[in-house]
Amino acid sequence: MLSMRPLIIVASLVLTGLAAGIPAHAAPEASPAIEVWKSPSCGCCQKWADHLTENGFDVSAKNTTQGMLNRIKSQAGIGPKLASCHTARIDGYTIEGHVPADDIKRLLKERPDAIGLTVPDMPLGSPGMEQPDGKTEPYDVLLVKKDGSTEVFAQH
Repeated sequence: MLSMRPLIIVASLVLTGLAAGIPAHAAPEASPAIEVWKSPSCGCCQKWADHLTENGFDVSAKNTTQGMLNRIKSQAGIGPKLASCHTARIDGYTIEGHVPADDIKRLLKERPDAIGLTVPDMPLGSPGMEQPDGKTEPYDVLLVKKDGSTEVFAQH
């Protein structure tokens, strides 16, 4: 006759684990959703969106006119001196230009009281602006505060 004791011990351990809140397997984290507005003819904008996808973001890219893109930037508090070629929104923040995915992840983790991040212009070597010869130029990622002022968030 087989003893039921080992089965009872295993069942007790499983139930104890469940009662303690230990999941049988961890659910995967949801990809952060980011909405991108860009020109349909801008290849670097699509490369930046691809960079975000490769780094775990759920990207929804929308082609739009330059006039509409300028209105989106203005409504978000991004003035001409802070502007670049595309604008994105994620979890209440505006992301302007070729901001690296890791900087966006840091922004979402730290949650500063700000409009968002910007990389003004289109610096060589930034995500989406990679060059075949590997040429890069240093650039800053700026934190845009709610009063319109900025501070350096990251340097690359």
